[in-house]
Amino acid sequence: MGTKLLLALFAPALLVILFTRVTFSRTIAMILTIALIAASSYKGYVGSWIVIIVDAASLTLGLWFVNKYMKQNNEKMRGVS
Repeated sequence: MGTKLLLALFAPALLVILFTRVTFSRTIAMILTIALIAASSYKGYVGSWIVIIVDAASLTLGLWFVNKYMKQNNEKMRGVS
């Protein structure tokens, strides 16, 4: 249970960040991350509701970080032009 909770705390946020860097789209990154979480839940790797709640919180935190990063990046790009 401890390992699942620890992974649920960090993995979704890191996946959103990674997928955003690869696809350059927050929406696609969010869909891919949710699909991976849903697939692991379907296969039975999610132990309890607390893990699902921590997954959702981490996903939200990752999306917040990506939004902040992309906003800063867009402002820098506008300043260069």
